[in-house]
Amino acid sequence: MSLFPFFLKLESRRCLVVGAGRIAESKIASLTHAGALVKVVAPEALPQIVAEAKAGRITWLQREFVESDVDGFLLVIAATNTPAVNQLVAATARERGILVNSVDDPPNCDFYYGSVVERGDLQVAISTAGKSPALAQRLREEISRLLPEDMGEWLDRLGETRLDILETFPSTEGRRQLLHQLAQREHCDPSNCPVEKTLNQLAPRRGKEGA
Repeated sequence: MSLFPFFLKLESRRCLVVGAGRIAESKIASLTHAGALVKVVAPEALPQIVAEAKAGRITWLQREFVESDVDGFLLVIAATNTPAVNQLVAATARERGILVNSVDDPPNCDFYYGSVVERGDLQVAISTAGKSPALAQRLREEISRLLPEDMGEWLDRLGETRLDILETFPSTEGRRQLLHQLAQREHCDPSNCPVEKTLNQLAPRRGKEGA
């Protein structure tokens, strides 16, 4: 079965993590990084996770999981070191139509964590559908070496210039070509971008038209 790849906005969305050990730590961090409202259920927790709870960045319920814990959540992560508990969490979430990820248990996953390369707002995610996380990690390292460290800053500038192009030019083949040229760093480096020069030349004319 093919997976459907997508990037999900989790800002202020409620996500549950069952478990608070080494397995859960990175899952909690990735959710909070995305702005999710994270609740953790576990009888014990790593010091880092306890600190996150005390700082108010997550909510920690210090007890065993009960089935009603999943109610009202968009995503559920089963990340304990006890397979039976993870299976119970996954089954309970699915009964309620909630997407669930059971760590290191592909048959009980509705979605997988990709291996991600980040450069600002640029994200490249790699999935092997749980078949080989080691391969995904190796590919992430190879892609990371290919992407310049300032790629995120360049993308921010590209996005601003793109909006100027959309505002300045009608929807024609010429505009399409400009947009594709803008996206080619070898032709539009931040220090020398012909597209930006074209827009700058048009700026006085645009100002006069708007007067």
